[in-house]
Amino acid sequence: MSENNTSVTSNNSYAQALFELASENYVLLEVEEQTTAILKLIKDSSEFRDLIKNPTTKNSELIKVMETIADQNNFNGLLKRFISFLIQKRRFFYVEKIFNDYLEVCSRSRGEIKAEIQAAKELNEKDIAKVKEELAEHFGSNIKLNYKHDPSLIGGLVLKVGSTMVDTSIKNKLQQIEKKMIEA
Repeated sequence: MSENNTSVTSNNSYAQALFELASENYVLLEVEEQTTAILKLIKDSSEFRDLIKNPTTKNSELIKVMETIADQNNFNGLLKRFISFLIQKRRFFYVEKIFNDYLEVCSRSRGEIKAEIQAAKELNEKDIAKVKEELAEHFGSNIKLNYKHDPSLIGGLVLKVGSTMVDTSIKNKLQQIEKKMIEA
């Protein structure tokens, strides 16, 4: 087994351990909201992202930064200890993957199915809710829907639910026509 696969497996183990600890302490939702906030910070702050990814960053510096963030945002004690544990075990480099996996485990535990929709036109909240409702009815499960406006599709939409993908975009149809013309 390669080192990369070991890392992915251990990350999933960390996510599962965090889920079980949060569940035992009845703080799943609170920890889920706080991990989402940390992931948003990683996404929005290149400075913070660089601090995490920099192999020369000292554990003491990381702990200090994370304690400040945790205190300012009233993080749950369990999450504070978990973050400190990751830093001490030199696994904080994988925090983004671990927290995304944690959110995935939480979602699965609620019976949610992950879906993504990309639409050529801007959809309002009502349209998104209707799509979500129809998908939930069709799949017989709660749907966690991620919406993205993508004007490059020209028209139509791309819908992914689990391993199923439906692409009704004009962009896709034009690419298919182009491919047929090249083959002819």
